[in-house]
Amino acid sequence: MNRKSMVIFFPIVFSVYFLVNIYLFIKGFRAIPKTGYGKIIYTIIFILFALSFLAGKIAERNHSSPLTDFLSFAGSFWLAFMLYAFLFLLVTDILSPFLKLTGLINSGNIQSFRKWLFIFAVALSSLLILAGYLNTLTPVVRHYNISINKKAGDYKTYKIAAVSDIHLGSNTNIRFIKKLSDILTRVKPDAVFLLGDIVDGEIVPVIRKDLLKHFTCPRCNDGLLAITGNHEFIGGASITIPYIESKGIKILKDEVAVIDGGIQVIGRIDRDGFRYNSYRRAPLAELIEKTDTSKPLIVLDHQPVNLDEAANAGIDLQLSGHTHRGQMWPLNYITEKVYENSYGIMKKGKTYFIVSSGYGLWGPRVRLGSKPEIVVVDIVFEN
Repeated sequence: MNRKSMVIFFPIVFSVYFLVNIYLFIKGFRAIPKTGYGKIIYTIIFILFALSFLAGKIAERNHSSPLTDFLSFAGSFWLAFMLYAFLFLLVTDILSPFLKLTGLINSGNIQSFRKWLFIFAVALSSLLILAGYLNTLTPVVRHYNISINKKAGDYKTYKIAAVSDIHLGSNTNIRFIKKLSDILTRVKPDAVFLLGDIVDGEIVPVIRKDLLKHFTCPRCNDGLLAITGNHEFIGGASITIPYIESKGIKILKDEVAVIDGGIQVIGRIDRDGFRYNSYRRAPLAELIEKTDTSKPLIVLDHQPVNLDEAANAGIDLQLSGHTHRGQMWPLNYITEKVYENSYGIMKKGKTYFIVSSGYGLWGPRVRLGSKPEIVVVDIVFEN
């Protein structure tokens, strides 16, 4: 990340993290009786959880180990707890003046109200987090059927498997990778596209466990293509990209690849490449000049932005990820406002846009309101 981005990004993130934790700490501290050691024990436990994610992420950069993996894993659940406990408690703070007016809260029961409210927030948040974690363990295959009015050699149909946002990192185990490989084997695609954010950012734990060694799939020799996401640059493209390519995965960096039937695949550098590592990507029109537009044109672009650019250029299909479909409700409402198509399939003119919710996770090991998925696109070529 360049200096300017760091100056803007980190103070904002740490400020929000600090303020939310202070808010939650105060709510819990006030709910505990003054007698005994309850407040001391609560303070110690709270600080340990609140610092676990930051400690794990800072330490793993130079000293990646099972301990830093554990800290990051435990801290990831704390991030989810911060979100849901904050929302529940904030709503009750908004409603409490009305409850006081009605007499339901008064000086005689306010301490009891605070205690049971905090217990309820912790219990409900924990249930949601458990459900969200279990949801991450059951990825699905999402099917889409489209038709392209072009010839692709002798191919009348073609099956693409697209996987976005795997986010390999300290919280990733080998079983996670093998499950992905097994699903791709069952799907039997003609080509596999990895749509960016293959790694979570910090590459040290990925290399320590050599996670990509366990990734296998059909057509991995000549039918596997990938692009960069923003996290490839966050972690340092000079290390991340060579590691991925050392496993036989071809990353298209503003390049065009020709696959079966003369299908043209344009792989774009992620637009955040410039923000983090001064990689300035080429305009789509410039890349199209290198293609045979009479053949099917597929664009791989990690972030689903500026869709009109691809639609006006006559692209047949664009595949993207990045949004995670919000990953945790109600964040999906934010992604729906930010992106013209934050999830699923959309057609503009003759161009299909498909956005995946991703296979992996960023931050919390929790998904609510979306499923981890592998996208399968069955294409029919028509004259």
